[in-house]
Amino acid sequence: MKKQNLKLPLWLRKIGLIFTILGPGLITASADNDAPGIATYSSAGSTYGYSFIWIIIVITIGEVVIQEMAARMGAVTGKGTADLIRERFGVKITAFAMLCLLLANLGTTVAQFAGVAAAGELFGVSRYISVPVAALLISFLILRGNYKNIEKLLLILCLSSLSYVITVFLIKPDWGLVLRDAITPNIQFETDYILAVLAVIGTTITPWGIFYLQASVADRGTDMAKYGQTRLDVMFGSAWGNIISAFIIITTAATLFTAGIQVNDAQTAALALRPLAGEWSSLLFAIGLLGASLLAVSVLPLATTYAFCEAFGFERGLNRPMRDAPIFYGIFGVITMVSMLVVLIPGLPLFRIMVLSQSLNAILLPVLLILVLILANDHQLMGKWKNGTVANVLSIGMTVLIFIVTVVLFAGELL
Repeated sequence: MKKQNLKLPLWLRKIGLIFTILGPGLITASADNDAPGIATYSSAGSTYGYSFIWIIIVITIGEVVIQEMAARMGAVTGKGTADLIRERFGVKITAFAMLCLLLANLGTTVAQFAGVAAAGELFGVSRYISVPVAALLISFLILRGNYKNIEKLLLILCLSSLSYVITVFLIKPDWGLVLRDAITPNIQFETDYILAVLAVIGTTITPWGIFYLQASVADRGTDMAKYGQTRLDVMFGSAWGNIISAFIIITTAATLFTAGIQVNDAQTAALALRPLAGEWSSLLFAIGLLGASLLAVSVLPLATTYAFCEAFGFERGLNRPMRDAPIFYGIFGVITMVSMLVVLIPGLPLFRIMVLSQSLNAILLPVLLILVLILANDHQLMGKWKNGTVANVLSIGMTVLIFIVTVVLFAGELL
């Protein structure tokens, strides 16, 4: 009896092919919707309505260009960002770049622990219990090398962000109004608005994301003949992550902004999911917030440590004993401990900390973007794979935009 070969429909096979080539680009972009990302988008949507959608569109273009640039450098050189910065610019500029990365990542790690604390409080657990337990648990799993299985569970929990997509179609917002605000820039020259713009930029185009993506592509040993697949991964990942971001803004705008409710804490942010989850909205929001926080807490300190040690040539790697890599383990421990202690300060406004940490990301981002741009245009380093005109115009435009917004913020405060 002959075996019958079951052929899947063409459209299903095409979807399957797409998922086989998705990798670091999708993971990096999806990580934008971590705890501070959810806090930032919820705050923006509840405070300014749909008027932040146009910013998401602009940032999506910038993220696609910048992340593709990082991926291309990783594929061509087989090296991480920190490695290339040290080789090209020397120790002093490398030290300054690593200081910016350390400050940005420390702020974001604090924000992730703030997310753990906020989720714990929704479950009725004090931050003085949830945060130390999370720090100890994640550190133990990472250092023992057992984290990969837990990571799969956390990634599943992070899928709760799809609940915003479902909620939008349940509440049926005025799509004409959404489209109008998406194509009509609405700029306000006041401190809170500018901080919100910087926070949205900083939580979407993250300094750590650039380093992580380039290192991931370099480690995979991408064949430049097949680089088109990596480019597709980066472009699709960036677009997908920002589609979710837009839906978070639309949901909070349609449910909270129209009701005159501004998000200042996790309890209020959870109200946006009431049309979908009803009285279980707080539980659904807490699960997503906790999963996103734990996933990022496990990645950020480690990514920072790897970049720092790579830049200065210190021994690194979880496969090395502590006595052989004291700097590596020391930096990891300090970042985790300091971040945890900051969140445990009594009366600390958790959601405000999450949003401000992303504003800091954006303020420090131009320093790294300038260095990455110089590297991506180095003919000796990149050969025929150096930046084209379009990539340069868009990435320089994004860098200048962030710089101008930052100057406006500080000028406004001084005046």
